[in-house]
Amino acid sequence: MKVYKPSKEEVAASAGKTVRDVIAPGLRVLFCGINPGLYTAAVGHHFARPGNRFWPTLHRAGFTPRRLSPFEERELLALGYGITNVVARATAAAAELEPEEFKRGGRLLKSKVERYGPRFLAVLGVGAYRAAFDRPKAAPGEQEERLGPARVWVLPNPSGLNANYSLEDLARLFGELREAAEASG
Repeated sequence: MKVYKPSKEEVAASAGKTVRDVIAPGLRVLFCGINPGLYTAAVGHHFARPGNRFWPTLHRAGFTPRRLSPFEERELLALGYGITNVVARATAAAAELEPEEFKRGGRLLKSKVERYGPRFLAVLGVGAYRAAFDRPKAAPGEQEERLGPARVWVLPNPSGLNANYSLEDLARLFGELREAAEASG
């Protein structure tokens, strides 16, 4: 497996870039990040920054048979999972995003979900979900409303910057989604 480590200059030059979705029709779960970070945009693979806990969390929660690296992200498709973002534009921090970007991202995400038809949409960031879908009181877990055909699940962002949740907490919460997805067929 080829692993690419970008220079500081390449990371800085990645502002505004996008990362290709890992998506296909009929997925069990479509994971949706907030937006790509600069490191992720520089390498072109989701959740790529060292220290991001997405990949270890997926494995610990039972979604993957082993810990995948960001460079193996397309292997998720064969397992019935995919990755997209609420906002496509890469930034150094999600705080740089404007409220309208979240709203526009929510509309685009709804269209994407209607087009591809995943059974579950897992938005990885409570604040991002609240902003994109005007749900100011949303809490982690399954939401009452659906997005197109998908049941919506909100989970904490697995960024290493989110110190509110340990890796064990993330694995437990992601595991609840996995159990619901498996029970749904």
